[in-house]
Amino acid sequence: MASFVVMERPGSGARDFEVVRDGFHWLALLFPFFWFLFHRMWIEAVAVLALGIGIGLLTDLAGLDWLWPFGLLVALVCGFEAPALRVAALRRAGWREWGVVEARDRDGAEIGYLDEAGTAAGFVAADGAGLPDTPVPGATAARPATGPALGFLSYPGGR
Repeated sequence: MASFVVMERPGSGARDFEVVRDGFHWLALLFPFFWFLFHRMWIEAVAVLALGIGIGLLTDLAGLDWLWPFGLLVALVCGFEAPALRVAALRRAGWREWGVVEARDRDGAEIGYLDEAGTAAGFVAADGAGLPDTPVPGATAARPATGPALGFLSYPGGR
């Protein structure tokens, strides 16, 4: 089971929410700049690009060949800290943290959140079918978020 942090846009309730999986993100390790751009995390994308260019210039122009492991270290930090950075970016945009849902996958986390928030009956899919009435197997009740399960940084305060 994975933990998912649920973020809500203020004033929209359960109609506009984002689910962020807590854990290591391989795409953030392999392509940190593009991962940050995809998630509209502009500050983080610029920071990773600046670090990459700076390490590359120091390695090539200054002859400091021993600096190349720092590029790998930056990528590792991005892979581990992607969820915490994404939650921080959403908070900067005005979103609030609803809590944490444990589920097997993203869909289970979304359904578990909607079920726990008591709004699942009000949602209708694009094809007109409602959400299932049966509980999601493996989903547990939400609990307040206390911090990351994996990573170096804690989620920014606000409580």
